[in-house]
This record gives sequence, structure tokens and C-alpha cells, in this order.
Amino acid sequence: MSITFRQEDSNSCESLRKITTTLALKNEEITNFICCQKQSLENLEVNSSRVQEDLETEFSSLHSVLDDIKDSMVTRIKQERASRTYELQSQLSACSKALESSEELLEVANQTLCSSEADDFTQAAKDIKDSVTMAPAFRLSLKAKATDSMSHMMVDFTQEREMLQTIKFLPVPATPEILVSECQVCDNTVTVQWALPETDSKIDHYDLEHRRTNHEGPPRAREDYPWMVVEGICETEYTLTGLRFDTHYMTFRVKACNKAVAGEFSELVTLETHAFLFKLDAGSAHQNLKVEDLSVEWDSCGGKVVQDIRKDKNRTNQSPMHSPARTAMNSPKRVPSARVGRDRFTAESYTVLGDTFIDAGQQYWEVRFDKESKAFAVGLALRNLGRFDQLGKSNASWCIHLNNWLQQSLTAKHNNKARTLDCPIPDRIGVYCNYEEGALSFYNARTKTLMHTFRTKFTQPVIPAFSVWNGCFSVQTGLQVPSAVQSSQRKNSGTSSSNTSLT
Repeated sequence: MSITFRQEDSNSCESLRKITTTLALKNEEITNFICCQKQSLENLEVNSSRVQEDLETEFSSLHSVLDDIKDSMVTRIKQERASRTYELQSQLSACSKALESSEELLEVANQTLCSSEADDFTQAAKDIKDSVTMAPAFRLSLKAKATDSMSHMMVDFTQEREMLQTIKFLPVPATPEILVSECQVCDNTVTVQWALPETDSKIDHYDLEHRRTNHEGPPRAREDYPWMVVEGICETEYTLTGLRFDTHYMTFRVKACNKAVAGEFSELVTLETHAFLFKLDAGSAHQNLKVEDLSVEWDSCGGKVVQDIRKDKNRTNQSPMHSPARTAMNSPKRVPSARVGRDRFTAESYTVLGDTFIDAGQQYWEVRFDKESKAFAVGLALRNLGRFDQLGKSNASWCIHLNNWLQQSLTAKHNNKARTLDCPIPDRIGVYCNYEEGALSFYNARTKTLMHTFRTKFTQPVIPAFSVWNGCFSVQTGLQVPSAVQSSQRKNSGTSSSNTSLT
């Protein structure tokens, strides 16, 4: 019986504890809500005061504009009145003087007519005739130089009053729609175009947000990349330039803003940003090559450092691929390299491979290198390239090779055959691969001038390959095939020239 009571007490205690916990959580929730409401009341007061001040400022500005217009129009009326007054007064004064002169002549003429002396009369009549001929009254225009009408200065503000009566608070802008069919993705740029449901003259600008993603569908609760914002766009399109496409897609949204408020974001639009993305496989690198991300530097002490680490650490069960000097994080999105630590390039094959195979499509990447390097090579290799093989010296690799040992030369190499290239040596080379067509082309990355094309048939996946001796280089990936390169490939497709193949 006592055991039963203890169990009931325990159950009751547990139930009470749950109720207490639930009540405490509810109390905390209510407390938080109260705090939010109090904060909302404070914000309401601040925001109301702010918008009221803004309203008074706008009306003061409007009154100021109206006062300025009124002052300007009143000034014009006064100027017109002064000008006409001057003209009329001048004409009135001239007429008064002419009338006075005419009356004097009339009086003299009447006196002469009354004179009884014949000799004096004849001379006086002649003098009066000459005076009348030259009198101002006969040279005076009796047409008014100015009118008293001011009707051209009348105003009618009916339309303006109706327009003022439409003054109201700014509405929330409508939601734009991104025009997917008008958006373009090429040359590592993205042009996004959008439109509003109807024209809105109150729109001040647009804000565009974009985010990289590897998922084509709707956004997930947690995305790997943040939204990037472009503010103050005045047009209904925008072009993002200089992008590196290190994800499969980019998601966009846009909102319209007037001077008061922003509207809702548009529906999300996801655009595919296809590009060849890879890293360097530090585990395949010769021990004298120091690999850091996408950069490689010659290190004459590299082999000795690794040997010393092996000796000092006595790492009998750990491969050199996991050496602190050669650690490389293999991306789960990459095709794992077939090489393991013991297959690291050695001897005089100062080579490092990319970590991603090419088995389809058109791919493009660029490499910037030190032109003072004693030797440098870039190209493609098969997965069975031997650890002692130098690039271009077997049938498992194709490359362009720069040699600065005795004299500077630039050659195309494959299967231990070389052809000297008669072109300037650039500081950046673009590499283009069309797997299905068996085309491997090298371009001056700045001018997009074709340097050389290998034409073959790839029977197995290939992988980017690089080699450097006493020098350095860096690789740029995440690039689309440039339009100039695509145009060059179409132009040269199916043609043969002295530099298209090595036989």
C-alpha cells in the first residue's frame, strides 16, 4: 500500500513539475510579449512624431514653393505695369506739349487776322504758315503706345488645385516581377531584369538581393551563403560583373522603394551559373611544390622538410598526403583523386593536378604565372599519368610549356613531341576543353587570342595539370567559357592549321 502511495505521490509530483514548467514558460512568453508591446508603443510614439515632422516639413516646402511662384508672378505684374505706365506717361507728356504749342500758334493766328496793317499781315501770315508746318501737333502719333489691358497676366489654378487635392500619403509600392526570359548569364556576369505590374511615378529606386546556392528549389531554413544587397538602382535592370561562380546557382529577389517605404520582395528566381570549379590536389603535388588553395610556389627545401617530419614524427602509418606541409581538404563535391600519398609526383616531374575530372561538356579556367619561372606548363592529363612523367612527354598529357633555362621559348607538347609557338608570351593563359569534340585550346587570357589547339579523342576522363620549376603560379576557377572563346571555337571548328595537332 505504501509503495502505491509513493508511486502516486511521485506521479503527482512529476505532473505538478510539468505544470509548473509549462506555466513558467507561459509566463516568460507573456512577459516577453508585454515587453514587445511596450517597445511597440514607444516606437509608435517616435515614428508618429517623425512622420508628422516630415509631413510638416513637406508642407512647409510646398508653401515655400508656392510663395516663391507668387512672388515671381507679382514681380512680373509690377514690371509690366511700370513699363506700360512709362510708355503712356511719355506719350501723354508729348501730347500735352504739342497741344500747348498748337494753342499758342492758334492765338497768334487769330491776332494776325485782326491786324489792320497789310504789310505786317503778309509777313505774319507767312511766319504762321511756316510755324504750323513745323508744329509738333502735326508730327505726333495719336495711336496709344500701350493698352490698359492686363488680361495676359490672368491665372487659372483649377488644374493645380485639383492636383493638390489629390495629395495623400505615399502608398506601398507594388511588388516587381523578375522577367526570367530577359535575364542573362554569360561571361561571369548576370543581368537581371524586372517590371512592375503598372507604372508608378512615385518609385524612387529598387533594391536587388542575390545569394549563391547549390540548390535549385525553394530556399531552405539554413542557407550556406548570406544575401548580398545592391541598393539604389534607378533602372529596372542590373548587371553583376566580375563574378566567380563557385556554386551551381544564384537566387535573386528585388523590391521597389519610394521615399517613404519599401514594397514586398518579388518571388525568388534562381538562375543556373554553370562554371568549372576545382581546387588543386595537394596530395598529388611534387614535394618541392608548396600548394596553398589555388596557388603554387616552388620550394627547394620541400622534400627535405617532409623527410625530416617523417623521421622526427616516426609516422610509419601516415601518408605524406596528410603531412602538415601538404594538408589539403578534399571537398565532398569533388571527384576524389585516384592518387594516394605514395603516388605523389617525384623526381623531375614538378607537377600538381586538379582535384576534379572532366568527362563531359565545355570547361574553361585561367592560370597566372611568373614569366621568370625557369619552367612552367599547363594543360590536361589522363588519370594514369605516371608519377615520374613530365607534362607533354607521354601520350597521357597535353600542355603548353614555357622554358627559361637557356633561352626563352614557348612550345606545345604531347607524347614527347613539341612545336614552337610563334606568339607573345602572356602572363595569364586561358585553358578551354571541349570533351566531346576532343579539343584543348590555349588562349591569351587578356586578349582572348588563340595560341594553340590540340585535337584528339578523349577516351577517358582528363584532369587539369600544372608544372612549375623555380617559379610560381595561381589558378582562377569558377569561370564560364567566355563568349570570345566560344566564337573562336565556332570559327575554327572543323578547320586544320599548322598548330592544331602534333603528329
